Amino acid sequence: MHHFFVTPSQVKESRIYIEGSDVNHMKNVLRMRKGQRVMVSDGNNHSYLCQVESYEENSKAELGIIEEQTLCTELPSRIYLFQGIPKQDKMELIVQKCVELGVYEVVPVIVKRCVVKLDDKRARKKVERWQQIAESAAKQAGRGIIPQIKEPVSFGEALERARELDVVLIPYELSEGMAQTRHIIESIKPGQSIGIFIGPEGGFEKEEAESAVKAGAEEITLGKRILRTETAGLTIVSVLMFHLEGK
Repeated sequence: MHHFFVTPSQVKESRIYIEGSDVNHMKNVLRMRKGQRVMVSDGNNHSYLCQVESYEENSKAELGIIEEQTLCTELPSRIYLFQGIPKQDKMELIVQKCVELGVYEVVPVIVKRCVVKLDDKRARKKVERWQQIAESAAKQAGRGIIPQIKEPVSFGEALERARELDVVLIPYELSEGMAQTRHIIESIKPGQSIGIFIGPEGGFEKEEAESAVKAGAEEITLGKRILRTETAGLTIVSVLMFHLEGK
């Protein structure tokens, strides 16, 4: 069944009104006709089983609510991914897969080993593209929200944002001690907010890792193998998903 997102203001009593590009997609791409059913989420963990009632040209679709549901697809903790910006299109893969796994927010971070240089105009276009990918991934995964992709920030700004979180993890290739890593992860409780710092190609400079630890981050290992930047984030998010949902 096709899945769309709206804002709470678009839900009015027994009707939902979809606007914008989604209307053209419903009518002309998916060729959805009157009476066909669709799932709609309001971004607040509420989902509605609806049926198409009518179209107002390509500007608005009116849906009738058949059943309201409370979604249980979100993780019991909010995970914030602070991702060092990688080369080429790797960020698109990272955003897509981390949203599927349950990440709440992605913050692109500019660190010393970042090769990509983004001016304000390019950064805005990149963020728009990443946000579109996040929305598509959220629909595919049946998420109750669309995770936000933030504007790129410096490493120092990222550390400041992370101070507000309950737990901050930084996988680092020079870190050792799987037993300590296991202990740290197992001590995380559902409901706690979690930040994850992932470096770009080449990882973090030693000084950056040390600064993160001084700011309260806990250094962990992801094993004896060196993981690519697009693999490292998915690995730790997968581990956290398994741990949190297992609770």
